[in-house]
Amino acid sequence: MATFEWILLLLLGAALLASLARRVGAPYPVFLAIGGALLAFVPDAPRWTLDPQLALTLLVAPVLLDAAYDASLRDLRTHWRPIAGLVLAAVAVTILAVAWTVHALVPDMPWPIAIALGAIVAPPDAAAATAVMRQVKLPQKLLTIVEGESLLNDVSALLVYRVAIMTMLAGHVGLATVTPVFVMTIFGSLAAGIAFTYVLMPFLSRVRDVPTALILQFAATFGVWMAAEAIGLSGILTLVAYAMTVSRRRGAAMPARMRVPVFAVWETVVFVLNAFAFVLIGLQLGPIWERLEHSGLAREYVGIALAVLGVAILARVAWVMVYKFVLSPAPASAPAQPGASSHRLGGAFVLSWAGMRGIVTLAAAFAIPESLADGTPFPYRDLVLVCAFTVVLGTLVLQGLTLKPLIRAVNLRDDDPVGREVRLARAEAYGALLAEIEGDESLPAKLLRKEYAAVIASNRTGESDEEAIDRDTGGPTRRRALSAARTRADQLRREGAIGDAAFRAIVQEIDWAELSAGAGRHE
Repeated sequence: MATFEWILLLLLGAALLASLARRVGAPYPVFLAIGGALLAFVPDAPRWTLDPQLALTLLVAPVLLDAAYDASLRDLRTHWRPIAGLVLAAVAVTILAVAWTVHALVPDMPWPIAIALGAIVAPPDAAAATAVMRQVKLPQKLLTIVEGESLLNDVSALLVYRVAIMTMLAGHVGLATVTPVFVMTIFGSLAAGIAFTYVLMPFLSRVRDVPTALILQFAATFGVWMAAEAIGLSGILTLVAYAMTVSRRRGAAMPARMRVPVFAVWETVVFVLNAFAFVLIGLQLGPIWERLEHSGLAREYVGIALAVLGVAILARVAWVMVYKFVLSPAPASAPAQPGASSHRLGGAFVLSWAGMRGIVTLAAAFAIPESLADGTPFPYRDLVLVCAFTVVLGTLVLQGLTLKPLIRAVNLRDDDPVGREVRLARAEAYGALLAEIEGDESLPAKLLRKEYAAVIASNRTGESDEEAIDRDTGGPTRRRALSAARTRADQLRREGAIGDAAFRAIVQEIDWAELSAGAGRHE
């Protein structure tokens, strides 16, 4: 019973922290990290444990699939150079810099553990960065680069992490062993992810019951990850390939009555897993801190963790600046524009500062085995956990709370390419709608033609916005009328004129009508 009460209390605390974060305009992972840090010092807090092998699967797989499903393959291809630089070079620079720093501070630490620590803290998490960027309308190119980097850098960092841990457990792994592992892992995982799509899609696409579909989706997510890991592939890369293929093949085919609740459930699951990751690591830090204080290593480990935090931040800044101004300078033939240099510098600063770490770092740190093959404790596991949480907490608080002021200070502007594409899609899609009912003289067809003709006209002129579309389609009037209808239905139920079953049926109809009238955009 005590465990259940703690779970309820912690989930409630996470929800309150997230609400507070939204109220002050900060990304919610920042407040979750602070809550997790404070939890480590709560007296009589539970001492929960999780199988390290289960940590990455449970905490990362659903979050990764959710991000990969929304990724744009076209945008990734368009900006592949800066994304590849961050995914490969920036991760490598961070791993080497952190490993060298830690080994210099702790000479007795084996190099595989130092490299594993570098790989753990190398990959940024886009959740906090994009939460800030969408609030201030950052240029879409930068947003795409950050999201694409976050999706793929987990693969490169955790491949290095995997080899480093394997080396530590096995004793010695040579280059001749590592190279085939990398090649097989990368190409085999991509092929497996696509193959899983063709195997599972015929079964998943036939399900039209929302609860059943959700259970199958989660089972498929974990199943793809575990199957890939079982045959020696990368669960992360396989799942990315699987999710992006599913999105391209099934995205538009999912009916609206399934899409709305399914997406809502996935969003909730991602939030709960983020909260659980911070809670879990916070609960682990409690006994670790007690051991460090008892052994007198607390101050030393905190100093090492702060050094790792600084190196992780500076390594990313250094790479972004080198890439931006040395490896890809502005073409000499490009016409000089007022403020172009400061705009490039501002964009580079924002990109380098958008390196907050998150759930992948926490899960990877926790996934380190507690013991070696001979049963002895895994060396420096406590130090790795302290460093990982310090980097996550430090980057979320330091960068997460200053990213918005930085974006405003450098005065970056969004040229709204997504808005232009939305207007194009809206005009073409609703044009197809009108073509479908052309010649139909029924009253519903006439009403639709009148409603959407103005929408198409305003979008083809390029002068529309969400407020204009809302007015053209009668959104405010519809929502006001539907609110009155819902109130009247509630009155009928309270008067006994209709029962609860009839009330739920009519309210569900009104809810769908309200969503179609733009209720979700105006709350």
